Amino acid sequence: MSATGLTADRPVEAAPNRRFRLTFPMLLLGLVALIVLLSIARMVTGANDITSGGTVSAALGLAVPIGLAALGGLWSERAGVVNIGLEGMMILGTWFGAWGALQFDNPWAGVVAGAIGGALGGAIHAVATVTFGVDHIISGVAINIVGVGFTQYLSKLVFDGMPGGGAKQSPPVPSMSTLSVPWIGDPLRTLEAKHWFVLSDFAGVLRGLTQNVSAFTILAILLVPLSYYVLWRTAFGLRVRSVGERPVAAESLGVNVYLYKWIAVLFSGGLAGLGGAFLSIVAAGIYRDGQTGGRGYIGLAAMIFGNWRPGGLAGGAALFGYTDALQLRQGGTSVHALLLVVALLLAAVAIYQLVRQGRNKAALITGIGAVVVFVVFAVTDTVPEQFTSFTPYLTTLLVLSLASQRLRPPAADGIPYRRGQTT
Repeated sequence: MSATGLTADRPVEAAPNRRFRLTFPMLLLGLVALIVLLSIARMVTGANDITSGGTVSAALGLAVPIGLAALGGLWSERAGVVNIGLEGMMILGTWFGAWGALQFDNPWAGVVAGAIGGALGGAIHAVATVTFGVDHIISGVAINIVGVGFTQYLSKLVFDGMPGGGAKQSPPVPSMSTLSVPWIGDPLRTLEAKHWFVLSDFAGVLRGLTQNVSAFTILAILLVPLSYYVLWRTAFGLRVRSVGERPVAAESLGVNVYLYKWIAVLFSGGLAGLGGAFLSIVAAGIYRDGQTGGRGYIGLAAMIFGNWRPGGLAGGAALFGYTDALQLRQGGTSVHALLLVVALLLAAVAIYQLVRQGRNKAALITGIGAVVVFVVFAVTDTVPEQFTSFTPYLTTLLVLSLASQRLRPPAADGIPYRRGQTT
């Protein structure tokens, strides 16, 4: 029988599409390898703060509001609604969080109030985009503008004249309790102070993650796996994701598309509001005008970096929080040590692209980038202070650029939907 006949009688099966899946053991192995790289950079440069407990603790605090904003963006965009208004919802959360904590003399009341304030912004966004079909970007920008003006008005109305308050800030709010794993703090601090290779670095990371951690931080971390479980392991989450992928098909199966979009956008605003409340209650202990500093936009970038997945956005938020913490501790010295880590990582990526993927051109470009970064590291002793504050934002831009080829947003994200449409 001819080859053509064989093909006709028994079609050749296509090779299975093997998709890379990140497992928990692989994640742990990657984290261990990263700490080893950081330890090498610390030993070479003497920048002991890059793995210190103080840096890790600061990074955790800086990552939480960005991660909550990113999680809010995930909920909204998985339902097909682009949420540029995360910044405005965070701003509402900062004010309402401080107001609730002061009004009821309880920081947890502020947490609830901050979530409600952000959800109010989410409700405005849902009315505009879901109910009336307004362009998602226009609605989000409007919410950012309204959030600034509304909180400034409320501050003058409520906080101005209060002891310690004013037109642009609140009085100090009640503090949030912190938690520590008992009995290990002092041994970890002692081991960290010895500056041994790898062992002291692990001690510093563990101390930062287990000592004096805000209860609000623990809540925020738990929201990441909880969101994953709800969105990917429940019938409710399947309906939410279906209206962001194929709303017409979802409607044909009896799913109320408008309802699920509304719910997702309300959750989005509430999570962004929690991020704002964290800033005023935990990070600063006071509300100040302009307190978010663009973290809502950075949260949106972290969500995109994470490819619209909870674990990925958590990694993006952690990356920004860590680089932000570095420029606050030992400034130019710590950022200079980070250049060596970046050069080593780029070299590893280039080798992987060449050996495992056969992408010669991409490997060459990545390798050149590794050489350039290493040369900059070798010919300098520190990074000028005027550039260190830009490090987190530059890191975000570089990571988004490198990750752009593998991004896959929900199919109907940002596309207006009207009930009864056929396509």
